[in-house]
Formats: sequence, C-alpha cells, structure tokens
Amino acid sequence: MSSSAIQPAVAAAGQHDEVEQFLHDPERIAAVGRQKLRRRIWSVVPVATFIGIVLVWAGAVWAFKIPQYLLPDPWSVFADIFNNWPRLWHHSQTTLAEIGAGYGISILIAIPLGLAISQSRAAKQIVYPPIMVLQLLPKVAVAPLFIVWLGLGFTSKLLLTILMTFFPLLIASISGFGILDKRLLYLTKSMGASTWQTFRHLRFPAALPIIFSGLQTSATLAVTGAIVAEFVGSNSGLGYVMLQATTTLDMPESFAVLVLMTIVGVAINYLVEFVQYVMTPWQRAKAN
Repeated sequence: MSSSAIQPAVAAAGQHDEVEQFLHDPERIAAVGRQKLRRRIWSVVPVATFIGIVLVWAGAVWAFKIPQYLLPDPWSVFADIFNNWPRLWHHSQTTLAEIGAGYGISILIAIPLGLAISQSRAAKQIVYPPIMVLQLLPKVAVAPLFIVWLGLGFTSKLLLTILMTFFPLLIASISGFGILDKRLLYLTKSMGASTWQTFRHLRFPAALPIIFSGLQTSATLAVTGAIVAEFVGSNSGLGYVMLQATTTLDMPESFAVLVLMTIVGVAINYLVEFVQYVMTPWQRAKAN
C-alpha cells in the first residue's frame, strides 16, 4: 500500500480513537452539555429582559395610578401600534430610508478615509483637522441650517444622519487600521507578500473587530440623527409623528413611536453583529 493511501487511514483511525475516548469520558460529555445549556440560557436572556421591562412598566402604572396622559400602560401602546399600523408603517419607511442611506454613505466614506489617514501622514495633517472641527459642531444647532438651506425634504435629514454617524466610524477605522504590530508587517514583507496581500490577509482582518465596534455605535446614532432631523422640521417620518403626538398629548402614540424607534435600533445592531459573526470566523473559534 502506498504512503498516500496509508495517511488517510491513519488519520481516520486517530479520529476514531478520539471519538471513542470522548464517548467513554462522562466528565467531558457533561461539560459539553453544560456549555450547550449555558448558550441556550443566554440566548433567551434578551427576550426575558424585554418581558421584564414591560411587566415592570405595567406594574408601575397600575401601582402608582399614573394617568394615561403622563405614562400610558404598555397595552395601550401596543394597541396603538396595532390600530395605527398602516400610518406608522408609512412614516417608518421614510425614517428607515434616511437611516439606511445616511448610515450606508458613512460606511462607504469613513472606512476608506480611516485607512488613508492611518497610513498617510499627509492625509492625517490635511484631512483630519477639518473633520475634527466639523465633529465639534453641535449637531442640534446645525440641523436648522440644513432645513433652511435644503428644505424639509429627504436631503436635509440625510446630511444630519451622515454627520451623526461619520465621525465615530472614522475614529474606529483609524484605530483599527493602525493597531497592527509593525513587526508583523516586516515579517510579511520579508516573505515577499505584496501590499494587497498584506492588507487582505493581515491588516484588514486585524482591524475588523474595532471597525465593527464603530459600526455599532454609528448604528445607534443613525437612528438618533434621523429622528432629531425630523423633529427640527419635516412633513413625514416617525419624528414627525411623535412631534404631532406630543403636541396633542397623545401619549400612547408617542410611546408607540419610541417603541418602534427602539426596535429599529436593536434590529440594526443585531444586523451588524450578524455581519461581524460572518466576517470574523476566528473570533467564533476563540469564543468556543
């Protein structure tokens, strides 16, 4: 028998022995069972937390006899969402478009710009200071200017969303692309790796965890930016609905909008976490 045929047989025999050892080791089996149980418990913790918050909310309204015009009970809020769903969904589409477009543009600009600033001294000296000055501007004060310059339409909301989400992602990208140990770069260069190969297999994977932390921060700010812009001036969107509801003291609808905005923020964060899970398999292996 040739050596090429012997090697797979030896490997298969080794795997079989490991399986046999595992099956006859009660402690290892119990440890795997406990690990699976812990994962199942942690998977239901977010749902249990949400249910707990709703129950505490309902209990506080009932116990302290809080009037509906101050704090409605959760059942009234959920009923408002159900009864007014067509209208709320119509306005949600406007807000979702603002969030998606602003967040997406920030990603397309901030990450490549963060790479350029982290690798180029000229870019850091020329581009970074104006961006820092722009970041120091109070966003709520800038929002009315966008309304004056661009009107109540989509563009003014888009710009404020970009302004809210751009800088945290840029800082995360600069930190991520600059975190790599230079000794690793010298090693890959000595092995003949090209600039693209070094970026593809070393620099970009090393930067991903920090970039994704910036993406999660920016995701929350994207919702805030769109809503603030709609508060300042708009004729559609969830912020517009909430402004109308608070003006008329319709608290159930105000809280319905808050619930929907929370759901949107949580959904975006879970989407970012899923993309991170797919793009960073080495972190999954480390967690296991």
